[in-house]
Amino acid sequence: VKVKIPFGNKYLDAIFSVPEKKPTYGVILTHGAGGDMNFPHLVSLAAYLASHGVLCLRFTCKGLNVAYRTKAFKAVVEYLKLCDDYKLSGVFLAGRSMGSRAAASVIRQLSQGDDDDGFIQGLVCLSYPLHRPKLQSKLRDEDLLLITCPVLFVSGSADEMCEKQLLEGVVSKMKAPKKIHWIDKANHGMAVKERTADDVMEEVNAQVFSWLRENIQL
Repeated sequence: VKVKIPFGNKYLDAIFSVPEKKPTYGVILTHGAGGDMNFPHLVSLAAYLASHGVLCLRFTCKGLNVAYRTKAFKAVVEYLKLCDDYKLSGVFLAGRSMGSRAAASVIRQLSQGDDDDGFIQGLVCLSYPLHRPKLQSKLRDEDLLLITCPVLFVSGSADEMCEKQLLEGVVSKMKAPKKIHWIDKANHGMAVKERTADDVMEEVNAQVFSWLRENIQL
């Protein structure tokens, strides 16, 4: 179901992937710095979640500024919260690369405000960009360290923007319940030389869904 979500004086393009049975929980999903909501990994994950009973709302926001992307993500959260068509008990925020940074930022901001009503249940980070390629001295970990809801990281063990030991170090300092699933030999784009893209996506999708199921009573 295609929708336009109001954001300031414009609209964000978004698509609902709707399960057959009435969903209780949803996932809001967005893309990285390049591309849009039709990035194959996002389309695949949305279809997988919907087929397993979880509503998925994915949206496009083209800005390359994280603060701007965070504002857009917040607008989508508000839209879904007030959406009459789907009355959800809770939602998970999810993003790929830069989209996962924006998702983390939204959760930190909402949890520090007075309006934390428990609607947001957790965070899914696909290929979280912990640092710029070859620039490992500056870590983008400030939001992660302040989040308290459950967090799942799905990252490639050869991700040039998320060195394995560095992410494990950050995760060990996090207050939130957390889990990392490493995709063996995958790079930042989740590509693995010996495997097809579909094969890798199946692994990612199954991991995300099983983690969601552990964190809610589906």
